[in-house]
Amino acid sequence: MQIRCLIILGPTATGKTRLGVALARIFGGEIVSCDSRQVYRRLDIGTGKDLNEYGQGPDHIPVHLIDTVEPHEEYHLFRYLADARRALADIAQRGALPIIVGGSPLYLNALYRDYTMDGGQPSVELRRQLLNLSTAALVEILRQEAPDLFQRADLTQKRRVVRALEIARSRSGPASPPTAPSLDPLVLGCFFDRAEVRRRIEVRLDQRLAGGLIDEVRGLQQSGLSWERLDSFGLEYRCVALHLLGKLSYPEMRERLLARIRRFARSQDVWFRKMEREGMAIHWLPGADVVRAEDLVRTFLRGEPVPPPEFRLEDRVYGPRPRQRRSHSPP
Repeated sequence: MQIRCLIILGPTATGKTRLGVALARIFGGEIVSCDSRQVYRRLDIGTGKDLNEYGQGPDHIPVHLIDTVEPHEEYHLFRYLADARRALADIAQRGALPIIVGGSPLYLNALYRDYTMDGGQPSVELRRQLLNLSTAALVEILRQEAPDLFQRADLTQKRRVVRALEIARSRSGPASPPTAPSLDPLVLGCFFDRAEVRRRIEVRLDQRLAGGLIDEVRGLQQSGLSWERLDSFGLEYRCVALHLLGKLSYPEMRERLLARIRRFARSQDVWFRKMEREGMAIHWLPGADVVRAEDLVRTFLRGEPVPPPEFRLEDRVYGPRPRQRRSHSPP
């Protein structure tokens, strides 16, 4: 079974939710969030749920995989793939258009490529043992024990390496073939040049700080979440926690957070380039252009050939181009 759907991706602060909702209104779609943090309840401002974007009452656009678990629960790629596939099948069976929206590249890539997660749920005891090791040691163990997972794991994040080792050690035999329905997607990307992304990130950060981000983090901690647990939720919660602990002044917290979110956007860019190199056709939409997106979607839904992407991220060079060596004629 193939599920025809849309995938909307792009760096943080580029208007993915707004584009997804606009297309859902035009084509009778429902949103499936592809975000590793928006599944948690009460993590609203820091994760950028933008719930007002979905509308209210009769105009409300259904959204799935937002506010599904409590903050103290563990949520991981294994769970996400099961939940997302269930939601996608349900939407398609009801005759609506599934629209996957998100900026978590690992989750997007796994869903797009129909990854089958071997092993099952994580082991709490094994995870505790592995987390006591350094990232370098974990990477080396993974290389020796599971070369296949070593090749595709994100080796820059300790928790990703730990999860790969959990999968490797729980496999009892060859990986089973994928049983999930495959996707027949049209992939749309929200594109702004890097300077504009940096500006948008700063504007959005200041809006979130003014909108109660610090109070949100304080409230989560007072409700019983440890500082360590808040740290695990990523940049916004980590930096604000340090501010609340008195380790960063407000200006220091803001500047650190701004720099690290911008760095995160660059890492997303790297992921999207990798996806393109591995064969994903991403139709980048300058300015997250809804009109251009609508034209592409209509063509796609009619079953007609969609024109190739107008450009790839690989075509975009930031900074000075490498100098070409001059050839010198012999005297």
